[in-house]
Amino acid sequence: MSSAITLSGLRRDYGERIALAGVSAELAAGESMVVLGPNGAGKTTLLRILATLLRPSGGTVGVLGCELPGEAWKLRGRIGYLGHEPLLYRDLSGRENLAFQASLHGIGGEAATRRIEQLLEAVAMERRADERVAELSAGMRQRLAICRCVLHEPELLLLDEPDSNLDAESRELARELIGPGTGRTRVLVTHDPDRYAGEADRTLRLGIGSEAVAA
Repeated sequence: MSSAITLSGLRRDYGERIALAGVSAELAAGESMVVLGPNGAGKTTLLRILATLLRPSGGTVGVLGCELPGEAWKLRGRIGYLGHEPLLYRDLSGRENLAFQASLHGIGGEAATRRIEQLLEAVAMERRADERVAELSAGMRQRLAICRCVLHEPELLLLDEPDSNLDAESRELARELIGPGTGRTRVLVTHDPDRYAGEADRTLRLGIGSEAVAA
């Protein structure tokens, strides 16, 4: 089984503050890794590096056969990133946001329309999709963000607290799009390890200012 992610001695500094120190891990294609650790341990920083949004300060980072940061440009259409913020335009409707996302990935015409409607139906948002994002609840925005994350059918999902603001019913709907049954490689940051214990092929525990190795 080929490696989807390889980290060796990954370091990220913010000036004199060390966010990540000597992180090493390997994740095979199709596997899921759960990232645990206290606030300030660098969990979100790690996801942002994998998503090509931050440059590592040291060490080596391989993602889907590409070395970061030098080959980041090869990856951006192959990754789905779900961060703390939904990354939606508040003055656009949900459907308009997804149409814009589709255009960024070269998906247009009937193919874009079909994909958007399929996703909206999957998260039970088809009836609210023409309302401005600013008028929607946090849970509805999270459901749209999940649609945005998977719209282009990425190989790798980077999920930062994906259950945020979701009730039990919405979590089950989202599971169909970002759960282990999708067959995609996944890296999940969570403060609730028990919830994802059964889904983790690997676990990476980060500590503040300490080295970490995945198990």
